Amino acid sequence: MFQHHLLLIYRNFKRYKSSFFINLIGLSTGLSCALMIYLWVNDEMQMDRFHHKDIYQVMENEHITEGIHTVDGTPGILAEAMVKEMPEVASAVTVSPTYWLGQSQVSVNNSPPVKAAGKFAGADFFKIFDYPLITGRADQVLKNNNTVVVSENLALKLFHTTDVIGKEFTWTNADVKSNRQALISGVFKNTPANSSDQFDFLISLDALFNISETYLKWGNYGPNTFFVLKKGANPVQFNAKLEGFLKSKGEKNISLFIRPFADGYLYNRFENGKVDGGRIDYVKLFSLIAVFILLIACINFMNLSTAKASRRLKEVGIKKVMGAQRASLILQYMAESLLLTILAVFVSLLVVELLLPQFNHIVGKELSLYYSPSLVLSLLAITIFTGLVSGSYPALYLSGLKPVAALKGKLNLSSGALWTRQGLVVFQFTLSVILIVGVFVIYKQIEYVQTKNQGYQKDNVIYFETEGKFRDNVNFAIDAVKKIPGVLDASSIDRELLGDLSYTFGDFSWEGRNPKEAIKFQRATVNSGLIETLGIKMASGRSFSNKFGADTSKIIINEAGIRVMRLSHPVGKTFTLWGKNFEIIGVIKDFHFESLHEPVKPMFLRYDPVGTNRVMVKIGPGKVKEVTDGLQKLSAAYNPGFNLNVKFLDQDFQSQYIAETRVSVLSRYFASIAVVISCLGLFGLAIFTAERRLKEIGIRKVLGASELNIVYTLSKDFAKPVFFAILIALPVSYVMTKYWLNTFAYRMELQLWYFLAAGMLALLIAWLTVGLQAIKAAGADPIQCLRDE
Repeated sequence: MFQHHLLLIYRNFKRYKSSFFINLIGLSTGLSCALMIYLWVNDEMQMDRFHHKDIYQVMENEHITEGIHTVDGTPGILAEAMVKEMPEVASAVTVSPTYWLGQSQVSVNNSPPVKAAGKFAGADFFKIFDYPLITGRADQVLKNNNTVVVSENLALKLFHTTDVIGKEFTWTNADVKSNRQALISGVFKNTPANSSDQFDFLISLDALFNISETYLKWGNYGPNTFFVLKKGANPVQFNAKLEGFLKSKGEKNISLFIRPFADGYLYNRFENGKVDGGRIDYVKLFSLIAVFILLIACINFMNLSTAKASRRLKEVGIKKVMGAQRASLILQYMAESLLLTILAVFVSLLVVELLLPQFNHIVGKELSLYYSPSLVLSLLAITIFTGLVSGSYPALYLSGLKPVAALKGKLNLSSGALWTRQGLVVFQFTLSVILIVGVFVIYKQIEYVQTKNQGYQKDNVIYFETEGKFRDNVNFAIDAVKKIPGVLDASSIDRELLGDLSYTFGDFSWEGRNPKEAIKFQRATVNSGLIETLGIKMASGRSFSNKFGADTSKIIINEAGIRVMRLSHPVGKTFTLWGKNFEIIGVIKDFHFESLHEPVKPMFLRYDPVGTNRVMVKIGPGKVKEVTDGLQKLSAAYNPGFNLNVKFLDQDFQSQYIAETRVSVLSRYFASIAVVISCLGLFGLAIFTAERRLKEIGIRKVLGASELNIVYTLSKDFAKPVFFAILIALPVSYVMTKYWLNTFAYRMELQLWYFLAAGMLALLIAWLTVGLQAIKAAGADPIQCLRDE
């Protein structure tokens, strides 16, 4: 019996080649998309899941006048206090964010320095996190002062061996004013690819406290705190207990809460102190797109299968007359569907192997088709799901035909069957229109982000971290840079301009300040000329300048800061900061030092050339290579042994929206694929309709109807399901795109034409798809149309 079914399936595939290949292309395309999305989603879901303990991270809610602002920075001594004062904590560790030492210079034995990413970490780091040690003991490697643990790669790069315990290690950073030495106490295996935190070395936490004792005080924030609870401790109860912990330390406007460390990668957006999504939104979005594309491909299979039903009527009738049970027929047609799906899976695996390098380039990952048990099970589940869904309706429909009507070749469709088929088309095009609208909106928002006035000039601005002699005398570096041909201006700042500014919370005042208001200021230490170099506009007053003598007792505040201060004429007034009085000499117009996801926050600029360590260079159009080459020569002359790492400000700007850019590119591809597969389904329905109305076409032609009239007659009915799909899709797509746009503090306005254009595009594509088949049917010989098949 099984061989008989296989023989029939083979004959049907061979007989209806066009349907077979259209189904195979549709299913394999849908499966390829679903498989690539599965690989991406699975990789996202596995980030930071390799740790075997339930690790928690302490987060802060800053209760300020403008609302609740959530950050991951905590006091540097919080971990130690939690272990001492909270019996539920088994161990805790303080760790600096990676970007603090993300661009460090490391060397050994006076060798040329190399770039490496580092972190400060407390003694219990390797007891909490599962980064295996090759050499060294987990409870000892970071216990002593000035010890460092290096990665396997860094050890091999510096020493060509991992037997490096006890050797001296020299490191420095733009934020550290001199070279620092440490003794290597261990080597850890390279951080795995599914770790969201990539680093090359860990410095004992005491080194941080030696550099800046401010982190030993409760009022200073920045490091991250991680911990593990003792067995039996309830995380919910502990969270409630920890919430007011800082109030006993004199911090009234800050509350603490905990989150699972592994959740930090996916759930990284907060609104008013509560989790409000993050990368998980894109995981859900593309998971839905994968399901939608698979469903569209399955519907395509259904439509093409039922479209060919009239050609298989006698086959069904003969089988039923010969005594075939309906269950047997259902089994045959389901087997046909499953076999086609299996073939499509093999084709899709080949397609994914070919396209995976390009897909990896788009998503910025290194995904591979590793046939792990979970992938094999997922493929099996997808195959069964696709085969059953795509084959269910044709199997039930064909097996339910009456034998007498089938032998006569009469296919009397019930209203339910017609509504089902049209409903499938409506569903297909509803999803397609939603995706088309999404593509429009994402593209327009990215365009809005790119073209919106940021308040500073990001084009033709490069910068580099000061090292060696440049670090010791930043003004000497600036003067030397200005002499390079092509340089228009240069100045310096203490941190990277975008997304890396420090902040201060509450240790400031001014005349008329309400002491009950909690206000947070972003801050930057700058040199004279920085405002002019970046093209930041002054709203009033003046910028820092050497023409007026020392400006170290002066300060400049942005418009957002003046608004929260409620000062009508701020220039000339006093701003008290950290117990010292500063004169407000100017107000700068608001500029976006964070992405457009965030509103412009209060900010002040403080003049202190010695405290700056990143030189910003404005260059003339077309002078990039000339200036960068000049900078390299300058560095080689004055800083031999230091590799100058030049960065571009516009690239930093683009990196803020890398997730949105990837979504934009992927959505265009997936929307196009969904529309193509939907058109294949509509094409199948057009074939079915043309076959059902052959005699009508013949009679109309005999009576003198033109081909154009017949094309119009056959096409007009197909506009109805597509039109209904548009009516359903537009309000749904409005809600979905509005939700996505709300993640931006600054966003473009939704325009009616986005939705109308998407609907008209879907309608036009549908008309073209149906029109081609209608033209073919209209050109048929009327004698052949009238002949009884």
